[in-house]
Amino acid sequence: MKQASLHQIEEPVTELAPPWSLGGIAVLGLGFRPFYLLAAVFAAISIPLWLARYTGSGWLQALPQLGLDWHMHEMLYGFALAVIVGFLFTAARNWTGLWTPRRWTLAIIASVWLAGRMAMLLGSASLAAAIDLLFIPCAALPLYLVMQKSGKTRNLPLLAILGLLFIVNGIFHATRIGWLDLPLVSLMSSMHAAILLIVILEVVMAGRVIPGFTANLIVGCKPVVNARLDKSSLMLSIATSLAWLGKVPTWLLALLAFACAGVHVWRLAGWQPWKTLRQPLLWVLHLAYAWIAAGFFLLGLAALEMTSASTAMHALAIASMSSLIMGMMTRTTLGHTGRLLKAGNKEVAMFLLLQAGGLARLAANLTIADIRSGALLLASVCWSAAFLLFVLVYGPYLMTARLDGKEG
Repeated sequence: MKQASLHQIEEPVTELAPPWSLGGIAVLGLGFRPFYLLAAVFAAISIPLWLARYTGSGWLQALPQLGLDWHMHEMLYGFALAVIVGFLFTAARNWTGLWTPRRWTLAIIASVWLAGRMAMLLGSASLAAAIDLLFIPCAALPLYLVMQKSGKTRNLPLLAILGLLFIVNGIFHATRIGWLDLPLVSLMSSMHAAILLIVILEVVMAGRVIPGFTANLIVGCKPVVNARLDKSSLMLSIATSLAWLGKVPTWLLALLAFACAGVHVWRLAGWQPWKTLRQPLLWVLHLAYAWIAAGFFLLGLAALEMTSASTAMHALAIASMSSLIMGMMTRTTLGHTGRLLKAGNKEVAMFLLLQAGGLARLAANLTIADIRSGALLLASVCWSAAFLLFVLVYGPYLMTARLDGKEG
């Protein structure tokens, strides 16, 4: 049997089990269902909550945990990580032909994620650390077991990134509690490390899914996949990330960042993004990847003190990460609920709202005070509207059985 690659996620590589019984709980049928839904609801609520606290709303002053560290952590280890785990549970089912967590096992893992969100918002720093740190091991162990059992170990390196995210999360919590005090380690640097790790994961996954999706959906389109270029983009992303975190000399960091941005543009050009303009499910993925190049370019400018680190990190986290997440959430939900892989006006609205929100958030970093408050509000409204629309449109898909009667 030919080994499944990351872009083979619409249908399993082996024969499916008998049709899902009516007595089953559809939302627990496969990992993408609860985690996409939980992540979208959390995304829609958390940004307005943070902005209200940031602007000084009195009723939120009773939640001292709702500070900048909460905002940074929860966008990554709350929202983004939930989507990553949901995607990996779903993709691993197809890579291996074996069932990843479902039904009550999946419900328990989702409950661990939810408990972590509650602890981060309401609990002490020590309690939040103890509960929040449970999630990655609970999610990674079953992924490892199905890959090992199937012998399909090609994608095991993805679990190494989850392991690094776990370590960085531990550093965040230890620093937050006051157990760790090192020269190059801070709450901000640990969050930068988490963002860059997720970007590296995006670089790997994008190279496997975007060219394949593009070739499959657009007749006659043959995206160029260059193994050396793929490796160069990954190596430069890692090198630039390490240079940023290690505070290397300014000239070296800027050189690496600009080179990294250039390689990503070169790689994206080979995938022929201009041919995707009539396919929203494709152009949103290409646009998300373009934001990675823009983010590394802004990192170079930040090294030269021509813009802020916040601007670069928000380009990577808000514009790139959220666009790729929304593109993959819509696509995998449609494919795995038995629907056509076709986007309508609602999907286009979600995608465009995220672009508007990302641009508004970058504009908020301008030094003009009158612009910042309005731009932050616009970014919050666009972000929340995009994910609220996803919940309203895709929530019923995620909570009901597949249209074709298959299990999952």
